[in-house]
Amino acid sequence: MEIILSSVLWFALFGGLFGIALAFFSKVFYVKTDEKVEAVRANLPGANCAGCGFSSCDACAAAIAEGKADINACTVADDAAHAAIAEVMGLEAKKSVRMRAQVMCSGTSDLARKKYEYDGAPDCISATRLSGGARECPYGCVGLGTCAAACKFNAIHIVNGVAAIDYNSCRGCGACVKACPKHIIDLIPFDARHWVGCRCLDRGALVRNYCDVGCIGCKICEKNCPVGAITVVDSVAKIDYEKCTGCGLCEEKCPRKIIWSGKAQSEDGIVRGNEDLRADFGRNTKIENEDK
Repeated sequence: MEIILSSVLWFALFGGLFGIALAFFSKVFYVKTDEKVEAVRANLPGANCAGCGFSSCDACAAAIAEGKADINACTVADDAAHAAIAEVMGLEAKKSVRMRAQVMCSGTSDLARKKYEYDGAPDCISATRLSGGARECPYGCVGLGTCAAACKFNAIHIVNGVAAIDYNSCRGCGACVKACPKHIIDLIPFDARHWVGCRCLDRGALVRNYCDVGCIGCKICEKNCPVGAITVVDSVAKIDYEKCTGCGLCEEKCPRKIIWSGKAQSEDGIVRGNEDLRADFGRNTKIENEDK
């Protein structure tokens, strides 16, 4: 019994001494947190998506507080959060342009041709190391979901062999853009009405062999655009969103039907909006998920 009591007393004594030592050293080595950093951090979403270019929301907050990053550095935060950060920094709030990710490929399983059947790790990067992937098109979506795995907001799904964006969930962080080994995902303005669903840089004759919908660089869209917002560069059409008025002539005239809009053909198996996108960000675009 005496041994047990003695042990308990020694434990209590050493515990008390260690507690005092910890309290002392915590005071000695205490690093005061910048209140401005904490105030900025309180207005960041905490997703740690790295869309801002920093490793975490804490790092982003510190950079903003130190004046090393713009008050709108966080692409996920909304205008209200940016306004609060601006107030903390004593700066005037700036309205941000909401962006969304868009997959610039329409080569679904029934439209794009394959070189072989891939049976390996379910990862786009691994697949591209084997002759550039299973699909004939060297620029097409691999469709194994590396972008979806990188998305912190569950905004990307593989539908009929192609990555597709759920606009309601997308926060425009750009994680999918960085993750895609084919570089076929772009950030475009949220209210962009049209996009070119192809990124193939090869000539039209080759594109026709790759899939049934790829851009062949015919320039019909370019010739019909009344404001010069769409041009063919390196055999593929590209839209200048600062010029585009959303008139829809390019979509109407395209012989390959590779220019899509918010009302475009959902029956092809790619997730698209079923109504026109508007600049009114308070209104979410309804998304249809149809997997054939």
